Amino acid sequence: MSLDRLGHSVSGGAQRLFESVPGSLGSVGPLGRLIYRRVVWALLRTVHLPLPISGGGGYPVAVRITIVSIFPEFFTSPLQTSLVAKAQAEGLLSVDVVDLRTYGKGVHRQVDDAPFGGGPGMVMMVEPLANALEPLAGTHRILLTPAGRPLEQAMLDSWARKDALTLVCGRYEGVDERVAEHFIEEEVSLGDFVLLGGEVAAAAIVEGVVRLLPGVVGNPDSVQHESFRDGLLEEPQYTRPAEFRGWTVPAVLLSGDHAKVEEWRREQRHRRTRSRRPDLVPPD
Repeated sequence: MSLDRLGHSVSGGAQRLFESVPGSLGSVGPLGRLIYRRVVWALLRTVHLPLPISGGGGYPVAVRITIVSIFPEFFTSPLQTSLVAKAQAEGLLSVDVVDLRTYGKGVHRQVDDAPFGGGPGMVMMVEPLANALEPLAGTHRILLTPAGRPLEQAMLDSWARKDALTLVCGRYEGVDERVAEHFIEEEVSLGDFVLLGGEVAAAAIVEGVVRLLPGVVGNPDSVQHESFRDGLLEEPQYTRPAEFRGWTVPAVLLSGDHAKVEEWRREQRHRRTRSRRPDLVPPD
């Protein structure tokens, strides 16, 4: 059997195994499903095959994210916190952090050099990044740079449906343009401002993607009723107590009239968006 045919056979078999989880492992509870998922995950990673796709909204059963950075230690805490840690523990997410300096040139593992044409600062070199990114050609590779498209919720929705992402953290004055031209699928920015590097953006994207994966957030409806889902900001939220220092919760939220509550929420979404983000309001 050829390697290609073997790969398709293993991948197809893994897909069928994933689809049979409810029937075959339903009686053994969450622990049995976790062990099962990790075994199949390890098999797929060993033979470098795509992860199976679940039946729920086109999301993969698990997502693999690779982060390329010269500061891998930056991610120690974010990856061990809250739902990101939970997703990894339950086999829904795998994150590999690649130290770009292992691909650096010479004894000092150089990854940057002066820009051609002169100017301040240093530029990340093409060779180390090419060597790091070529083996990841089967993933969706994203360069985090102030020159990229502003990050939007729709982009996170799209990436959450891919089985493998690579986040490349820019630094210094920028990245040699040949990297973006030949090794990158998208260039993305957190917004119209400049940080020291792309690590903060990478951590934000990991959180933004992970919370969309089925099984990560306790109540899946919560990710469907929030800012930007209908092009509007989310309405104000309140919880107990109903009165604090004379500041009261809007009476409609305590009325028990669900139709009126929904009408109030819809009105507040429009009002808040017009006030704070008029750029989101479609022209008349």
